Amino acid sequence: MIRTIIVDDEALGREAVRGQLRDCTDFDVIAECSGGADAIARIRKLAPDVVFLDIQMPEVDGFDVLTELGDEAPITVMVTAYDQYAVRAFEHYALDYVLKPIEPERFARTLERIRRRVETAGAGQRTTELRDLLVSLSGRTASPDRLAFKATRGLVFLEPDELEWVESAGNYLKVHAAGEEHLIRETMANFCRRLDPSRFLRIHRSFLANVNHVREIRLSGTGTDYEVILRTGETLPIGRSYRDAVVARLEGPA
Repeated sequence: MIRTIIVDDEALGREAVRGQLRDCTDFDVIAECSGGADAIARIRKLAPDVVFLDIQMPEVDGFDVLTELGDEAPITVMVTAYDQYAVRAFEHYALDYVLKPIEPERFARTLERIRRRVETAGAGQRTTELRDLLVSLSGRTASPDRLAFKATRGLVFLEPDELEWVESAGNYLKVHAAGEEHLIRETMANFCRRLDPSRFLRIHRSFLANVNHVREIRLSGTGTDYEVILRTGETLPIGRSYRDAVVARLEGPA
């Protein structure tokens, strides 16, 4: 649920926003505020995901609210009858600027922007929480040498030598490590950028191998292509465009 606060000094203004959210089952209106001072207090106490914030309010206006909250401000959508404040709103890092009277189609686009922002922020927060939890449970200090990636089953941490080989699988990668297989949504190129090139070698457009797990290189059954044999017994093809670099790398200095 996207926890939401509506702030407007006019009851009709609050009702207009609430009406647009009525059929949105993923938005939960946890509070409504009729003034800026109350909004600051409620936001600090309830920590909403998003606030729909009127600009022109007596005593403490919408910009005063954002200035006071600073980094504590949640995702903010400014809702106002005046278009002259748009630049200032975005200078205060508002996600969107909606004019009254609210147009349903325009508001629907705003809601999609909120959903994307919440999803992105939530994914980052969940990754951080999982990392902290794993470190806490293991009693180990996180090391920059360890590999961390989001698999379909959660966040996975590996020592570099545990990772044996990786293969492309459509829009995913299959990471083979310590006798287990992890499925992650990432391109091979991006995954390679996160690895130490002295330990990991791209041997094919669709395959990556840990050089410490390579047992031998040999001709394949065709007699013209080469393949890598891992310590686990797995056989991986060497792409023709990668062959010279792979052989030179694994042979080492003459």
